[in-house]
Amino acid sequence: MTTAIGKSLSRIDGRLKVTGQATYAAEFNQEGQAHAVIVGSTVGLGRIESIDSAAVEKMPGVVAVISHLNAQRLAYNEHRGPIDPPAGERLHVLQGSEVRFFGEPVAIVVAETLDQAEHAANALEVTYSARQPQVDAHAGEQVVPAVARRPGARAEADVARGDADKALETAAVKVEAEYVIARENHNPMEPHATIAAWNGDRLTLWSKSQFVVNEQAEIAAIFGLPPENVQVNCPFIGGAFGTSLRTWPHVTLAALAARHVNRPVKLVLTRKQMFFATGHRPYTLQRIALGAQPDGKLIGIVHEGAGETSRYEEFMEALTSVTSFMYSCPNVRTSYRLIPLDASTPTYMRGPGEASGIHALECAVDELAYKLQMDPIDLRRINEPQIDEGRQVPFSSRSMLKCYDLGAERFGWSRRTPEPGSMRDGRLLIGYGMANASYPCLFAPASARVRLLPDGTVEVEAAASDMGPGTYTSMSQVAAEYLGIPVERIRFSLGRSDFPATPPHGGSMTMASVGSAIRAACLDLQAKAAVLAAKGGGNAGLAGQSPEALEWRDGMLFVKGRSDRGVTYADLVSYGGESPLVGEGTAARDAETGQKYSMHSFGAVFAEVAIDPDVKTIKVRRALGAYGVGRVVNPKLATSQCIGGMIGGIGMAIMERTLLDRRNGRPINAHMADYLVPVNLDTPHIEAHFIDEEDTIVNPLGVKGLGEIALVGMSAAVSNAVHHATGRRVHELPIMIESLL
Repeated sequence: MTTAIGKSLSRIDGRLKVTGQATYAAEFNQEGQAHAVIVGSTVGLGRIESIDSAAVEKMPGVVAVISHLNAQRLAYNEHRGPIDPPAGERLHVLQGSEVRFFGEPVAIVVAETLDQAEHAANALEVTYSARQPQVDAHAGEQVVPAVARRPGARAEADVARGDADKALETAAVKVEAEYVIARENHNPMEPHATIAAWNGDRLTLWSKSQFVVNEQAEIAAIFGLPPENVQVNCPFIGGAFGTSLRTWPHVTLAALAARHVNRPVKLVLTRKQMFFATGHRPYTLQRIALGAQPDGKLIGIVHEGAGETSRYEEFMEALTSVTSFMYSCPNVRTSYRLIPLDASTPTYMRGPGEASGIHALECAVDELAYKLQMDPIDLRRINEPQIDEGRQVPFSSRSMLKCYDLGAERFGWSRRTPEPGSMRDGRLLIGYGMANASYPCLFAPASARVRLLPDGTVEVEAAASDMGPGTYTSMSQVAAEYLGIPVERIRFSLGRSDFPATPPHGGSMTMASVGSAIRAACLDLQAKAAVLAAKGGGNAGLAGQSPEALEWRDGMLFVKGRSDRGVTYADLVSYGGESPLVGEGTAARDAETGQKYSMHSFGAVFAEVAIDPDVKTIKVRRALGAYGVGRVVNPKLATSQCIGGMIGGIGMAIMERTLLDRRNGRPINAHMADYLVPVNLDTPHIEAHFIDEEDTIVNPLGVKGLGEIALVGMSAAVSNAVHHATGRRVHELPIMIESLL
């Protein structure tokens, strides 16, 4: 019998990618297409006074200059896509003269070639009446997010149990600290790109998107079209990490330009432009206070957090949500506020909310451990909860203690000496640090379609995306598992808005949601095939058999326990008249189950740093994660995911930050020379290990998802290792040489 799930298969699409045959959004060139370049505002707040386009329009190759002066008036109907946008009013691009942030699109130049469009865009003269923008989160006003009160929101503004403030007053041992985490930009390898082509009132987009059905709905709403008149295609994504979950203004601009010039238009953002208006991890401010008894038992936790948002929208994330259930504590108070700034709207970035919130919580727990003179893992063990005390419901599964055991053993935590600065390698200071990790097991409604073809091969379709985790491969494994055929006979297709609808490719929900839908579609196909077999499988001894009496294995349908009585898949199709046999399925979590259980992935992450005592350079030498993430469909892909996530966490800890010029809101380091990310020389030895965890509650596949949790906790582990090496507590990310001087 074929058992595809659990095998470490190589990527099905790997050869296409390494040979350059995988086609990305900007490569779907259309006959007669023109090229568009965005002109961004050079002021951070104000109004456009004039746009002098006469000279630019006469430049070689220029087809059109489009601004609020001549752009089509767009409908901007209420968005009715699968997921609501942030609260507020989304940016109405080229619909007025107001400027809300630096780099906001104020015009678009269309030309025959990219060089001509870039040259003309640089020459366009725009004058403004400018005002001073507020881009300093420390000076901004903190407000309660209205969206927190929306039903189903993942984070709430204020949550409390017991009396945390009173408990802290009486605590025998307590720590309190404020934490600052810099704004981060995603910077995937593939830039945002869209090619737009109209055919009458029907629009086709080849666009980088982690959520093609949402992009279809959003663009339809903006242009006042029926959703079925918009087709979005995205078979491959060259990295995204959340930046392509939303439909940003450049997609609208590409479609707007294509309609304006009546020909296909390609628009590719520059690296610099991606710092302006395609989202970022928000700058956050947090305060953590912990109170404990002398034996380490927590009696009070206060977690107050605030994150930046734009003035025109409210972006929120789960900044404080983990604090309510990570540790056992009778008195907990959390609060969450937003800081409206004259900047573009933030968006989800790998491990959104949890990555930032857990950083503060886990650094504070580490500080408490030192104050109690306890091993940081021992302190965490003492405060291991039996249930989710925030919701007063059981966990569907929680392997935190096993993660400690496995992670500590594989990392060699027992070699750690507790005194800061006590470990050296020659002249280098060595530090060990660890932290907890968690991320919710999200599961959204999804659909899939499966076709059994006359040659016995299977086509699987779903409107999912693949930004790198190996969706083509893992989904093929699910189909192969439930149809009992080799993976090589599965052809999985994704990235089209006319395929069965799926949720966003983010939040670690793809395998849980889409995989469960594929499973359901395979079961539907099997049921239909069993009916055909019972009618036409007399020669194979299947006639009259009930579906329950049949089993699927090795590409055939058998009577259970009888290897001599079966038919091939090709024969089954012939019973139906040689037409493909189609199975369709949907999957969604039962609302009652979601209320009864707390469902999360958990992990323990470890880091070793080496610090030069003279010049304070920081090198992460080792990183390791031990994770309880339910059923692992493909350990090879899962390990790859964890490696990438941990590298991202290292970047968050010691490299990544976007700086804004307070005079105009301009990102000062909007290029890869000054926005630092880990490269090969910065990448340490990394290991990922998985607990053998079975969870039949989270979804039919028993998977929990690990794309997000792979980054969560790593920045805290590195920060705690830096303290262990130096004795210095750094409360601001990224940790730099200057932080240790």
